[in-house]
Amino acid sequence: MFSRWYAARLRASLRKPYVQLIFGARQTGKSTLIRQLLPEGALALDLANPEIRSRYLARPGDFLADCQALPRGTTVFVDEAQTVPALFDAVQHLYDQDKSRWRFILCGSSARKLRRAGANLLPGRSVLHHLTPLVSCERPPVNRAAPPFPAPLPLDWTSPPERPFPKADLLPRLAFGDLPGVVTAPPEDRVDLLKSYCMVHLEEEIRREAMVKDWGAFVRFLRVAAMESGQIVNFAPIARSVGLSQPTVKAHYQLLEDMFVGFHVPAYTKSPRKNLLSTPKFLFFDLGVRHAAADLRPSQDVVLANPGSVFEQWVGIELWKRLQYLGDGRLHYLRSRDGAEIDFIVERQGALVPIEVKWTERPDRSDARHLLTFLEEHPQKARQGFVICRCPRPMRLADRVIALPWFCL
Repeated sequence: MFSRWYAARLRASLRKPYVQLIFGARQTGKSTLIRQLLPEGALALDLANPEIRSRYLARPGDFLADCQALPRGTTVFVDEAQTVPALFDAVQHLYDQDKSRWRFILCGSSARKLRRAGANLLPGRSVLHHLTPLVSCERPPVNRAAPPFPAPLPLDWTSPPERPFPKADLLPRLAFGDLPGVVTAPPEDRVDLLKSYCMVHLEEEIRREAMVKDWGAFVRFLRVAAMESGQIVNFAPIARSVGLSQPTVKAHYQLLEDMFVGFHVPAYTKSPRKNLLSTPKFLFFDLGVRHAAADLRPSQDVVLANPGSVFEQWVGIELWKRLQYLGDGRLHYLRSRDGAEIDFIVERQGALVPIEVKWTERPDRSDARHLLTFLEEHPQKARQGFVICRCPRPMRLADRVIALPWFCL
């Protein structure tokens, strides 16, 4: 059994007298992790089961009765809780009655239905968690160790998990992504699992919640959105290519974000430059899913056809996952109309960290030129810049710019 880095934090949070809300995309390992941490005697309700879901949809009061019949101190775990939004009100009612009688854990893979139904997310009563695909420390590189260095990225981990997932070098990560069930599957099964994820899980989620009326048009949109992952979103040509209106395309992007299978990276605009772009980028949450959704066969050949773009997406996804867990930062990018660009800017605790991504094994000072300009423009907030690349060891490219190997990320 493999362990997750977030397990220690979640275990500590479960001891606190709050409702635990745990969200994340399908197949990120939410249910597996929670079930490993459940105490003996816990009640686990899986609302993916149509019989259980139909019962609570028809009679939400049954949930109150079921909980009131439990011994004091029982933990109640509800999986796919977003499918019955009324349960959130029921949990609030029980929690307000007696904060110590039950421990509630509500798990979900979509926020769409909750928002549309105006569901009660228990403000002041809950702790929100977000589980992502595997981060780099959960899946070590092959025959490599991140060497100590005096100025690492300010996104480091307190300690790696005790039982990490199978080791992998860069190309398999870029080809098949980091979903737990995919990285632990035999290599010959990974393509089919990723195709199934897009054809079955996404369709099931969308159809079950009646989110999309025209499934064919959404499939066309999904393919284009996956092909454009990592790029600045341009709604007009996307709408024309898939035969939908711009408002519908924007709603579909929001749907992907609500289902935790994608995220926007906003433009950084707090700069002295006057010609900055302000449109966000959009990235899929996992490269394997991205390839499959784009109707590409996940493989190293797909990566090597355009390695720089895929590698940049992987770094962006890794930074986003780290910030989700740390819970106190934002990810941006910067691009000006005259071509100046910073791939990613981490904004955290009042500091800015500009990051460039290069496929090269031999970075030089020219790869740091935009970082140096940014550091000069933001002397108080930006003290250090990084180039993430495939160099074998950390290198100092300039006074305040360091090149880091991908396995040091």
